[in-house]
Amino acid sequence: MHITEQVAVLVLQIGIVLFAVRLFGQLAKKMGIPSVLGELTAGILIGPFALGGIALPFFPDGIFPLPAGFPETYTLAVSIELYAFATVASVVLLYMSGLETDLSMFLRYSIKGGVIGICGVLLTFTAGTLVSAILLNASFFDPFCMFLGVVCTTGSVAISARTLSEKKKMDSPEGVTILSAGIIEDVLWIILLAVVLGVISNIQEQTTDAVSAQAILLLAGKIFGLWLGVTALLLICSKLIASFLKFFKNTLDFSVLALGLALILAGLLEKQGLALIIGAYIAGLSISKTDVAPVIQERIRGLYEFFVPMFFAIMGMMVNIREIIIPEVLIFGALYTLAVILAKVIGAGTPALLLGFNKRGALRIGMGMNPRGEGALITCGMGLAIGVLDNRLFSAAVFMVFLTIVICPPLLALALKIPGRGTRKPVKHNDSVHEEWKFESKEIADLVIDNLLNELRNEGFFIQTMNINEGLSQARKNDIALFITEKNRTISIATSKTDMPFVRNEIYEVILELSHNIEKLKTSMDPVKMKKNLLDTGARTTKDIFALINPECIKMELKSETKEEIITEMVDVLAAADKLKDRNLVLKDVFERERTMCTGMEHGIAIPHAKTDGITETTVAIGIKKEGVNFDSLDGELSRIFILIISPKKACNLYIEFLAAVGAIFGDEALREAIIEAVTPHEAIELIKRHKGKTS
Repeated sequence: MHITEQVAVLVLQIGIVLFAVRLFGQLAKKMGIPSVLGELTAGILIGPFALGGIALPFFPDGIFPLPAGFPETYTLAVSIELYAFATVASVVLLYMSGLETDLSMFLRYSIKGGVIGICGVLLTFTAGTLVSAILLNASFFDPFCMFLGVVCTTGSVAISARTLSEKKKMDSPEGVTILSAGIIEDVLWIILLAVVLGVISNIQEQTTDAVSAQAILLLAGKIFGLWLGVTALLLICSKLIASFLKFFKNTLDFSVLALGLALILAGLLEKQGLALIIGAYIAGLSISKTDVAPVIQERIRGLYEFFVPMFFAIMGMMVNIREIIIPEVLIFGALYTLAVILAKVIGAGTPALLLGFNKRGALRIGMGMNPRGEGALITCGMGLAIGVLDNRLFSAAVFMVFLTIVICPPLLALALKIPGRGTRKPVKHNDSVHEEWKFESKEIADLVIDNLLNELRNEGFFIQTMNINEGLSQARKNDIALFITEKNRTISIATSKTDMPFVRNEIYEVILELSHNIEKLKTSMDPVKMKKNLLDTGARTTKDIFALINPECIKMELKSETKEEIITEMVDVLAAADKLKDRNLVLKDVFERERTMCTGMEHGIAIPHAKTDGITETTVAIGIKKEGVNFDSLDGELSRIFILIISPKKACNLYIEFLAAVGAIFGDEALREAIIEAVTPHEAIELIKRHKGKTS
């Protein structure tokens, strides 16, 4: 196949993957399950073992064919180009994970979480390795069995955080412990993965397969030392790295270069026997406590949203459903899954019993630590790529991830429903309360939450984003713990009763500061003068703009007597002309815009307008009320001519041009009077066109 044709196929495949992950990701969210499950399922369905392998015109082997030489000489079920995309995605994912890791917070406040996280990882690693060794008839120190042990060590805090948030248990003793232990888990998983991959790499370079346990332990110590040394060096140099990045001043520039440094470090460490993702995680971790970290997270969020769902889909594409249902693979997957779930419950639950939790609390913690996610899938993909896992073992491991995501959150929810506290003794500060603040729009809620988190950081709080897509985060300082959720237009914060006055004050200060800044903006930009300029300044118009004026959307005698009634009547004119997709949403958005700033102009003209998702294309309604209505106009006069302009939220140019054109045309007093006296909509349109012809 010619290189141009290969690139064309790759572009087509990426486009299909993007559509599939968005569709199935949104579907999963609507069903109340993690989006990663939908993205993984999308990959399985469009992959070469399912729909992607069906012959189509121009694609005799399917759009996603199995590569040549699979599986004898090539172990991946997707092309090297697609797998390269998945690898870059895993680097971006781990870099973001490193940026979001706040080690100082958990080392300072979460002794229980640390102990539980360590015990959970060690027992799960041991169980995964032991079961694999027994079922594969190999040694416990067989690096390939140890790799399967690493696969099951790390959980997904974001999945558990979602369940805890829904049940309002984020700030419970069990919830705090699960979240803090999850961070410890991630760090230990990175260390274990670095060690095991380094051992496997060294063994693969040797001519003999027989390696003693002592040699493996020595090699593991050497690789751990390399990881620890690089991590410590970069943490020490974190401020220098941040200063170097800020030298480029533009936030987009230094954010992109920060990711570039992560890619460079990932490549260099790969050459030294550590995986790409290890370098990416260390790069993110090294600047996680600097002032540039939040900026970089925000700036590269788009790249994250583009690449990471594709990674999950490509992992799904390599799963062969037919192999999973083979009895020996199914038995291996089921026993492996059962072993690692039990190991996590016992490994995390047993130390919880020794640290003041009762059986209920220990069960909740064990189930909360169980869902596997992105870390396990990244490990599976790496194992397949380097030949540690064959396709059957890979499918069995992904099967384990799939099951834990499906089974464990409902089990955690059931455990949280068990009556009674989860600690042996009443917790002194477990008098948790929740408060909510509802705002006029999601945009305002976003603005408040961003400013609140920045203010808390400035006051010395440690902030951890649990799930950015779900709007979950927590902030801690000394004995104060805040659990913050943003959903649509509502911000909800849970904390102890004694700390809630502090929270109320913080919210008040943030809103007050925003109000002052908005007032300063109004003063500096003088919106009243800007609004008058629409009438005072002539605007160049186009044929397309005047094509928006339709006779059926003009009402020569409005019946309403108030501003609200006028707006409602004009929206109904558009609805009667079948111009709206959602009449109620349009009406709501117009009223919301009117509350922000009234649209009564001068000379008897009012231009209510809004951008909304309730319409598919820009449309206009014109109404006449000869007697006039109080529309809070600039000159205090009653408004008699009403021009309602509705546009889709993502539309821009036509909407702005029409607003400007209205000022240019209706600034003519003779035209205004003529339109008011017009008898029919067609007569009004002819007057407007005639005036437009004179001024163009």
